[in-house]
Amino acid sequence: MRWENLATGSEHSRADAALFGAEAVTTRTFDTPEFRGITFHEIRARSIVNRVPGASRMPFEWTVNPYRGCTHACVYCFARKTHSYLDLDTGLGFDSQIVVKVNAPGLLRRQLASRRWQGEHIAMGTNVDCYQRAEGRYRLMPGILAALRDHANPFSILTKGTLVLRDLELLKQAAEVTDVGISVSVGFTDERLWRTVEPGAPAPERRLEVVRTLAAHGVGCRVLMAPVIPFLSDGPDQLRATVRAIATAGATSVTPLVLHLRPGAREWFMSWLGGHHPHLVNRYERLYAEGAYAPKWYQRRITRQVHDLAREYGIGPTRAGTPRRAGTPGPAGAPVSEPTQLTLV
Repeated sequence: MRWENLATGSEHSRADAALFGAEAVTTRTFDTPEFRGITFHEIRARSIVNRVPGASRMPFEWTVNPYRGCTHACVYCFARKTHSYLDLDTGLGFDSQIVVKVNAPGLLRRQLASRRWQGEHIAMGTNVDCYQRAEGRYRLMPGILAALRDHANPFSILTKGTLVLRDLELLKQAAEVTDVGISVSVGFTDERLWRTVEPGAPAPERRLEVVRTLAAHGVGCRVLMAPVIPFLSDGPDQLRATVRAIATAGATSVTPLVLHLRPGAREWFMSWLGGHHPHLVNRYERLYAEGAYAPKWYQRRITRQVHDLAREYGIGPTRAGTPRRAGTPGPAGAPVSEPTQLTLV
């Protein structure tokens, strides 16, 4: 690993150069079942509020990411490419070499207090999951949420992690003073598929239990049905089963997102596909021949099917990435928007 890749003057982006330097990196391993085989690189970040590049498709401008790398080990994760900036492997290295920004809560509090900060919406969980297993040990999110609450700064969280329930009281407190949006990612309910494509993430049913628990406490929670994986989770019966489970869990809305394969993720996913579903390799090469995204006709077809099912089961779509005050349910039958490809973990 070359930590100097993120030093000032690096050939990489200014945003990366501002994150941290090589002078204070502590590497740790923990001999416990949940962390066996995982290496943590503790760093002191220089900046924690990051601007999304202008060319991005993301429907937000600012993010906070207390971790790099993710033990969810989702084979399709777009953020794998970011590990190459550290000369870390974007395959198994992304799953097992986790960068922890240990000073994230205090740094965020200082940045929110700056006169230059205008209180814009901050999105979390859009690069890697802020509630991955590492959060159980490092506990960075309570301090982050407290800072956002104390500054009444609007924010949203996207997660596959059940640890978000640990911070339920903080989320409710924040929702009393600012807009809070919570989304859980559940792309499918097929447990056999989950075990191979998202091997380190909580099972889909456990994620839906998060939605149920939040709803029981009056906290509105959206579900990003992401990713819908072509030829593996996009059959009519599969889509129906997933939307039905999401509706039963009490989600305020469901937004489908079709799998996208950017460089870094594409190579790792296609390797996985060749090992588990070799008969699909040629079909994927054709479907994604034009780039990282599936064709518009395919995206629209999936979006239409899911939105029709959502209306049937009494929940409405919502514009992806739009924050909503926690506890405020989404409007039923909201207008159908074009599919938006968000960053998922």
